[in-house]
Amino acid sequence: MPRNVLVTGGSSGVGLATVARFARAGDNVWFTYHSRRDAAESITKDLCGGGEVRAFEFRQGERESHDSLLAALPGPVDVLVNNAAVGTRSIERYVADPLDRDEAFLRINSIGPLWLIRQVLPGMLERGHGKIINISSVGGGLAQFPGFDIVDGMSKAALTYLTRHLAAQTAHSPVDVMAVCPGAVDTPMLRESTLDGLSPRARLDLEASLPKGRLIRPEEIAELVWWLCADGSGVLHGAVVDASMGLGVHPGLLTARQLTGRHAETGAEADEAPGRRPVGL
Repeated sequence: MPRNVLVTGGSSGVGLATVARFARAGDNVWFTYHSRRDAAESITKDLCGGGEVRAFEFRQGERESHDSLLAALPGPVDVLVNNAAVGTRSIERYVADPLDRDEAFLRINSIGPLWLIRQVLPGMLERGHGKIINISSVGGGLAQFPGFDIVDGMSKAALTYLTRHLAAQTAHSPVDVMAVCPGAVDTPMLRESTLDGLSPRARLDLEASLPKGRLIRPEEIAELVWWLCADGSGVLHGAVVDASMGLGVHPGLLTARQLTGRHAETGAEADEAPGRRPVGL
């Protein structure tokens, strides 16, 4: 039977790839978007043919928007993929004050997923089945990267804690809870925060320094999420999955580049380093 799958932040990047993967499997997929209704509606048309695909405007971490979303959904949620998040560059477009940005990071990236879980989990428990997948990050969720935005990492660390805590509470329930921590995925968010600010040579150097010498494709993360929502994944209840292709166990591949101050062989200044922010709190 088709499942009802809710994917937040499903209009681009990993979210879009996840929507497409579940839709291809014949599930009913409902995804949220923050802006650009035209793009969201285009996605629903492009993916029609399997299960139902519908888009819903949503402002994660705002209580009224949470209530409106749950009231608008056409049915109960069987699978929740908490993918929507804000990054350093994207949040700067909407929030000018640095202290307000700190609050927004935590509200959107960690409190918003908590609220959604509180809204859909009781129904899952009552119906006797459900999957919750939280999309965290290798930065904060698994490892620390000096020089990157500290509150961004804090928000992802909170999301992995939420996963483990919730998994402990539901250990004897039919609902599975897991987190996925991607590494450097080729998404619009990564391009905006990191890749677009690099010279062509610096980008090649960055990609060469990553595990396997390449960026991760969004479809690779989507395939993992889809598998985690299958029947055979229950043994991973509570798992925080390192989906960074090895960056989580070797974060120095990036931090060494930042701390040396220059890219090898390019002579590029240190402020071209990925995600470079002033060190400190």
